[in-house]
Amino acid sequence: MSMLKSLKSKYKLNMLGLVETKKEVITKYEVARLWGSSNAGWDFVEAVGTAGGLLLIWDDGVFQVRHRYKGERWLCVEGILTRTNFYCAFCLVYGAHGREAKRGVWEELSYVAGLCQVPFCFMGDFNEILHVEERRGNTGLTPSAEEFKFWLQDMNLVDLPLTDRKFTWFHGRSCSCIDRVLVSLEWLEEFPEAHLRGGPRGLSDHCPLIVEGRKLRGGPRPFRSLDSWFTHDGFLRMVKEEWRGLGELQFLDKLKALTGPLGRWHKANFGEMDKKILLFEEEIKKIFQFNR
Repeated sequence: MSMLKSLKSKYKLNMLGLVETKKEVITKYEVARLWGSSNAGWDFVEAVGTAGGLLLIWDDGVFQVRHRYKGERWLCVEGILTRTNFYCAFCLVYGAHGREAKRGVWEELSYVAGLCQVPFCFMGDFNEILHVEERRGNTGLTPSAEEFKFWLQDMNLVDLPLTDRKFTWFHGRSCSCIDRVLVSLEWLEEFPEAHLRGGPRGLSDHCPLIVEGRKLRGGPRPFRSLDSWFTHDGFLRMVKEEWRGLGELQFLDKLKALTGPLGRWHKANFGEMDKKILLFEEEIKKIFQFNR
């Protein structure tokens, strides 16, 4: 059955995604019926027979597409949010089932993210879990799940929290959380209050996911850094050592745990920065007055 995803924010971005449409052809009339009007941009990846298929619809007045990319199991649109001039990309994903096929999809997603070089949002059915508790009755992660986890960390993607339920896919007594939205840190800085909630399943074996911008009490805050850190000789060495020492923590937990060491390192290496800036300003004023 098809799965619906909706993307919303305080910037009034509206986007709908259908995964596993099972349709080889999609018409403008069908899109208008789904969207509620003809004022929509859209693109699709055709199904192979009765399997697969993707459809992505967006508000053409809010998100203006500059480039489009397609794979057998993903659809990417790159463009600009006109209200904020925020250039970014959205990619709808329908994950593969076998381990090798999954690895191939992740490699393609890495390639398209590298091609675009903009803040990214991946959303869809990834057909894989990240944590043991995301599958009912599970006692450990499969090699495929471990590889998915490593891919997400390697891409520096944040798994947006699902706030109102534990599972997104249901089949008999089986339940898993395989539907998710993964965003880059740059995307999260633009939408720092973004989180997920689930909608009613209806006839589908997946529940729809809705991205909302309402602030969550105690929710995750975006990781921030200073450009001056990266010009310091010891910064990357310090981060690597601290990161390795954090072991198998989740990516967001690692970022949170890094705030302490980063604060101490910043104070030790840049603690006198404000005083130095004031001294430089005083020197500039003296030079300016001397040359008058």
